[in-house]
Amino acid sequence: MSSTQADSLPARGSLRALLPALAGHRAMMARTCAAALVEQGSLVALLTLAAHTVGTAVIEDRAPSAGTVTALVVLVLVRALTTWHEMDLSHDLAYRVLAELRVRIFDGLARSAPARVAGKRSGDLAATAMADVEALEFFYAHTTAQLLASGVVFTGGVTALATVEPWLPAAVLPVAAVLAVAPFAEARGRATRGARTRAASAKLSADTVETVDGLRELLAFGGLAERRRRLAGQGRKVGEAQRAEATWEATAAAVRDALIVVAVLGVVAAAAQSVTSGRLHGAWAPAAMALALSVLGPVAESARALSQAVGLRAAAARVDAALKAPAPAPPPASPRPLPPGPLGVRLHRVSFDYGGLPVLDGVDLTVPAGRTLALVGSSGAGKSTCAHLLARFWDPSTGAVQLMPDGDDPVDLRDLTDAQLRSAVAVVGQDTPLFHGTLADNLRLSAPDADEQLLAETARLCGVDRIAALDTLVGERGATLSGGQRARIALARALLAEPEILVLDETTAHLDNLSDAQLATALGKGHRTTIVIAHRPATIRRADRIAVLEAGRIAEEGTWEELTARPDSALSRVLAVTAS
Repeated sequence: MSSTQADSLPARGSLRALLPALAGHRAMMARTCAAALVEQGSLVALLTLAAHTVGTAVIEDRAPSAGTVTALVVLVLVRALTTWHEMDLSHDLAYRVLAELRVRIFDGLARSAPARVAGKRSGDLAATAMADVEALEFFYAHTTAQLLASGVVFTGGVTALATVEPWLPAAVLPVAAVLAVAPFAEARGRATRGARTRAASAKLSADTVETVDGLRELLAFGGLAERRRRLAGQGRKVGEAQRAEATWEATAAAVRDALIVVAVLGVVAAAAQSVTSGRLHGAWAPAAMALALSVLGPVAESARALSQAVGLRAAAARVDAALKAPAPAPPPASPRPLPPGPLGVRLHRVSFDYGGLPVLDGVDLTVPAGRTLALVGSSGAGKSTCAHLLARFWDPSTGAVQLMPDGDDPVDLRDLTDAQLRSAVAVVGQDTPLFHGTLADNLRLSAPDADEQLLAETARLCGVDRIAALDTLVGERGATLSGGQRARIALARALLAEPEILVLDETTAHLDNLSDAQLATALGKGHRTTIVIAHRPATIRRADRIAVLEAGRIAEEGTWEELTARPDSALSRVLAVTAS
């Protein structure tokens, strides 16, 4: 099994950590508990009264009274109605909680992205957001209220047994204790088997999503047959894990049934002895046996539910981790207002590392408002990291990333709310995915309230109108479009938001020279500040200023003419590597 140690044996308390999700549904939780209590209590009363009625008829040769018959009919109706009502309430409660958990998981992924998402497979993340949450339906619908109700009913039932005959609880309590302790005694094995199933299912989900995404490449290189065998093998692992869980549950169910039979036999023996000694009327013997059986039934059912819930500990741990995912860029305690007017950018003595791997080391870089800077460097020099810091996917280890208003103090990105930052800074990456929907839907992602005129003008400016009509459906991730077409749409989407600062991280790499020049003309309109990360000399040359990154530092900065005039310049070295 390919899983982490945390997956193979989830931490204790993973399920308890999800109980606070019920806090917002106290009224419904109370109604569910009340319905479960009435449902279980009515069954105990029905079985006990029915058994007493039969015992009276046999022992005393007397037909049941009209009141008894009425009580039995009422109990049957109450039992039927409350069973339906309890199921309706418990599942309604569970699905409301699950709906909230899905939203909170998405918030957690968004809050911790890209630190949490980086390196994770989309299918694995989808398994947490969907399958793991769905698995917790059993916990919320069949565990919490039922455990409380069965505890109350058992206590009342044992008290009633003791009232009828003090020795009768002695036959019930040991079995009830074993049933109650069993889920905790087998918790480790249950949790491990549950974790194995969740890990196998998540890997199958990840492999399936990856296969669908890469179907074109698999067909092109003849790898589909091998991929199919891999999926089949992973499916067998899921089946084996599920069968192991089912086999153990069937065995545990048989043991619980045997324990109940032992308890009933003990009650029969104790009741017979009591009847023989004259301490118990014969008509109460069947009622005592029915009462013992009916109060043990909910305990056994609760033990089963608790055992199955323990098997969900892995799913609960994954969900809890997603809910509590820390933000690499936490929101400000006291946000500052976004300065009005044009904004420049400043990286002031910025250092950054990815988990101990240094990337930027004391970077100092200023881009005045309305100017264009080309950020150049070899692969791994830290260019995309600068873009990520400007988008505040992370915060620098030391130093500050600042917005520079004209005639005002600089504003640290850490002092802005996320909404303020997104309205001021737009970052367009190398591979910006598109979503299933129309071209207009994809453009409006950045500005949902943009009017038709602005939408059409931006599409024309970036050449998106030459790709297709704006009401044309785009395939998932833009699979039906070329890389250059996706780049045009991504640029138009960013420009539609009208940001003060635009960061292009190799966005035009898929464009031919003519298209690159056309988009450069479009980007030159307005007074925004632009940072272009590029390798193409024509793109670099158009910038007002060029900064060259080497080993996480700014090696040199200047205009194209200044930097290319020296054959030993850092820019010349980068261009030589790119050309080769």
